[in-house]
Amino acid sequence: MNKNQKITVVRIVFAIVSTVILGIIGRQDSVVLNIALYLVPYLVIGYNVLYSAGRNILKGQIFDEKFLMTLATVGAFIIGEYPEAVMVMTFFQTGELFEKLAVGKSRNSITELMNIVPETANVLRDGKIECISPDEVSKGDIIVVRPGEKIPLDGVITEGESYVDTSALTGESLPRKASVGDTVVSGCVNLQSLVYIRVENEFFESTATKILELVESSTMKKAKTESFITKFAKYYTPAVVIGAVVISVVAAIITGEIFDSIRRGLVFLVVSCPCALVISVPLSFFGGIGGASKKGILIKGSEFIEALSKADIAVFDKTGTLTEGSFTVTQIESRGITHEEFMEYAAHAESTSTHPIAKCICREYPKEIDVSKVSSMSEYAGEGIGALYNKKRILIGNKRLMQNNGVTVMDNPVEQNTVYMALDNEYVGYITIDDKPKENAKTAILRLKAMGVSKAVMLTGDTSSSAKRIGDGLGIDEIHSELMPSDKVRICEELLSKKKKGTTLVFAGDGINDAPVLSRADVGIAMGAMGSDAAIEAADVVLMDDDPSKVAEVIRISKRTMEIVKQNIIFALSVKAIVLVLSAVGFANMWIAVFADVGVSVLAILNAMRALKISTKK
Repeated sequence: MNKNQKITVVRIVFAIVSTVILGIIGRQDSVVLNIALYLVPYLVIGYNVLYSAGRNILKGQIFDEKFLMTLATVGAFIIGEYPEAVMVMTFFQTGELFEKLAVGKSRNSITELMNIVPETANVLRDGKIECISPDEVSKGDIIVVRPGEKIPLDGVITEGESYVDTSALTGESLPRKASVGDTVVSGCVNLQSLVYIRVENEFFESTATKILELVESSTMKKAKTESFITKFAKYYTPAVVIGAVVISVVAAIITGEIFDSIRRGLVFLVVSCPCALVISVPLSFFGGIGGASKKGILIKGSEFIEALSKADIAVFDKTGTLTEGSFTVTQIESRGITHEEFMEYAAHAESTSTHPIAKCICREYPKEIDVSKVSSMSEYAGEGIGALYNKKRILIGNKRLMQNNGVTVMDNPVEQNTVYMALDNEYVGYITIDDKPKENAKTAILRLKAMGVSKAVMLTGDTSSSAKRIGDGLGIDEIHSELMPSDKVRICEELLSKKKKGTTLVFAGDGINDAPVLSRADVGIAMGAMGSDAAIEAADVVLMDDDPSKVAEVIRISKRTMEIVKQNIIFALSVKAIVLVLSAVGFANMWIAVFADVGVSVLAILNAMRALKISTKK
C-alpha cells in the first residue's frame, strides 16, 4: 500500500467515525448547522471526487461514475439525507481503494518482469572491467557476469561454465547448464561461476527489452468483451441519468411526494453506476495476462485471451514443437563413393544451414568442416540445400529436390526422415535421421482434448512415414506431411474455412520458419521463442520455452479468465437490475443502493483478482 492509499484509508476511517459520532449526537435544530457538520467528513472523503467531476464537466466529459456519485450525494444533502450522502461517498472511495489495490497487485506480477534487466553491465575493455549502462554496450563487446548477477544482454559464452536461472523468462525453475559456445539471453541469472559473454544483440534488440515492450503494450489490444463494456458504459451512464429524472418526475406526479420522488431518483443513480463492470472486466483480463507471464507465457493482448478460450482446432508444427528437434543419424548408405567421402560432401553442404537436420549431419562428420571452401549455396524452401564444394555441385535434401533436378533416386528407405544426396546430378546415396517426441507432447494433446479442442492437426515437411509415426504416437487426429511453407498456409486456410462458427484455430510453431502460418491463424503461438525476434514479431502468444504442454496451459488460463469475466458481468447486471426495479417503485433506500454499487464492485474486484492466481494444475 503506497502513501496515497494509506491517506485514503485515514480519510475513510475519519468519515465513518465522524458520521457515527454525529449520528449519536443527533440532528441539530438548525439546517445550516447540520449541513456544516456533515459537510466536514463529506469534503474530507469526497474532495477528489468532486474535483474530478468538476474538471471532467469543464472538459465536456460529463457522464462518468464520479459525476453520478457527485449528483447523488449533493442531491442527498439537498433533501436532508446527510449521513447517507457521506456514507455513499465513503463506500465509493472504499470501492476505488479496492480497485487500486487489485490493479496494483496485478501490475506487480508484470512489474516483476521489469526487473529482468539489470541497471549495469560489466564490460571487459583493455584488460579492465568497466561498469556501464547496458544501453552503452556494443555488439561484439565482452561482458563479465559474476555468480548471482543477471545477464544484461544476449550473447555467446566465450569463457567459463555455469548454470543459469531462466525462470523470469520461462517460468521454469530448473536451472540450465551453459558452457563455452552456448547462447544465453538477457534476463537470466548466472547461478554458479564467472562467465565471459560476447554480446550478440545490443540493448534495444535484446530479448529482455523486447519482452518488456511486449508486456507493456499487451493492455492496448482489448478483447471484444472489454471493448463492449467500455462502449456500454459510455451510453449507459447518460441513459440512467435521464432514467433517474424520469423516475423522479413520474413518482412526484403519482404520489405528490417531492422529496420521496427525488430520493427514488438518487437511489436509482447510485445503483446504476457501472463501476463493477468498468473496473472488474479489464482487471480480469489484466490478471489473466499477469498470471500467464508468471508461467513464461506472454499474451499480446486481452483479445487473444478471448480467442484462446474458444479454441476448437489446434495445429502444430512437428520438428522442434512436438518433437525434440535433436536428430540422430541412424543409417548412411553411399553409392559410387566411399562412406567418408559421402559424409565429407554432406557435412560441408549442410554447414551453411541452421536446420536441426543439417546440424545433426554436421555433428556426424568426425573432421573439421572448412566453410571457406563451400560456395554458391542455395536453399530450396521445403526441399533442401544446394552448394559447390571441391568442384562438385552438391544437392542434398528430400526426394522432391532430387526429382525437381532430374536426379534418379535408386533407394527407397521407409524409416524416419531420409536425406538424399547427388553430386553433379548423379545420385550417391542417402542418410536416415530419427527424431523423438518431446516428453510432454502427448500430455499436451490429451489436455487439449479434455478442454474441448475437437481436432489436433500436425503440419510438417518431413516424410509421411516419419510424420505418421510421430502423429499416431501422440494421438494427432489429422496429419499433413511433405509440405512446403506455402502448403502449410494453404492447409491452415482450409481448416479455417471448415471450423465451427464462433470458434478459433490455434497454431503453435517455432516462430521462424512458421511465421506465415503464425500470422494466418486466429491465434499464433510461438514456442521456444527465447531469443527469437521472428517469433516475438509474428506470434500473438509467445512461450518462452519449448514445452508443448504450455499450449494447453495458456488455453486453460484463457478459459478460466473468461469464466471470471462472465461471472462478474452476470452477477453485476443481475444485482443492479433487481435493485433498480426496487428503487423505481420505492422499495430500496440509499443503503441498499450503496451495496448494489460499491458492494457489488468490491465483490467483482475480489473475483477478478482470482485471474491472477494461476495454479500448477496439469
